[in-house]
Amino acid sequence: MSKTISILGSTGSIGRQTLDVAEQMDLRVAAMTAHSSVERMEEQVRKFHPALAVLTDEAAAKDLAVRLADTTTKVLGGFDALEEAATAPEADTVVTAVVGMVGLKPTLAAIKEKKRIALANKETLVCAGQLVMDAADRFGAEIVPVDSEHSAIFQCVQGCADRREIKRLILTCSGGPFYGMTYDEVGRMTKADALKHPNWKMGPKITVDCATLMNKGLEVIEAMRLYRLPLEQVSVVIHRQSIVHSLVEYRDGAVLAQLGTPDMRLPIRYAMTYPERGVNPAEPLDLLSCPPLTFAAPDREAFPCLRLAEEAATEGGTACAILNGANEEAVGLFLADQIGFHDIPRLVEKARREVPVVREPDLEEILAADREARCAVLGK
Repeated sequence: MSKTISILGSTGSIGRQTLDVAEQMDLRVAAMTAHSSVERMEEQVRKFHPALAVLTDEAAAKDLAVRLADTTTKVLGGFDALEEAATAPEADTVVTAVVGMVGLKPTLAAIKEKKRIALANKETLVCAGQLVMDAADRFGAEIVPVDSEHSAIFQCVQGCADRREIKRLILTCSGGPFYGMTYDEVGRMTKADALKHPNWKMGPKITVDCATLMNKGLEVIEAMRLYRLPLEQVSVVIHRQSIVHSLVEYRDGAVLAQLGTPDMRLPIRYAMTYPERGVNPAEPLDLLSCPPLTFAAPDREAFPCLRLAEEAATEGGTACAILNGANEEAVGLFLADQIGFHDIPRLVEKARREVPVVREPDLEEILAADREARCAVLGK
């Protein structure tokens, strides 16, 4: 059971919902970080009184320090300060809710301090899953997933004494805003269209990833790392209602599923209370009023990013870091209205062709692969 937390990415969607949970559970917040959201960070600091606040944009951090001069909160700037927030001595749990590769180093730093990692940062396991899981084993740190799908699987395997009993992990996917469209139809969709997720309210990057199905591809890789399973034992089904959050099929034919309303506070709360379950003030799922539950196969032709992620997972080494770095850069270009929707998988595939894969990489080689993939997308 968590008592004091640090939140990496407190001003984003997951970070704000984590603070909601912290307030409901009366958890202390030791540290919080963001990129450049000065006003929202000031508001959060004044409400939760952390010992440390970090903005990775150094100009924004200077502004925040002036605004908070009347408080006891220490303000730091720059990406290196994320590690100080992640290793705050009084925090027993670190919620990694930042987007992108910036979450990797602070997560590893927190693992070395034997913190519980409430993991909402996919890139940490996608790009360096072997390093991260090995470090967690070595230092005795707990990794409890926060993503709704991985939290669902985590909950479904609690009664599994031997992971060899697992036949298959089944990740559910809403299908995003373009479900049912052909490849050509998808190509005509705009940024505004891509940002209209049917079920979840999230940040722009992850919302676009849901539209391309790259988000589900990254989750496939994440599941492989978390549960040390090959690609053949991780599958994806489209489930438009986002009520069944994922399933585990066992070798005896039993299939266990976790159901709930599409509310990220549920997996966040479980990551805080595990291995216990706390009282939740939210309305529970009402089976009598929920819509019929449907399932379908994903269309890898219309949404090639899922296929590209699976191919990278099969290749291993730095292939996943290349995939992720290229995707982050391409999605950034799409959100800046510099490329079209189909250019995202095209540029990811280009980077995968051009950047060599290192088979058994160390941390520096993973970070180098990420940089090279971004350069390939930008044509540098």
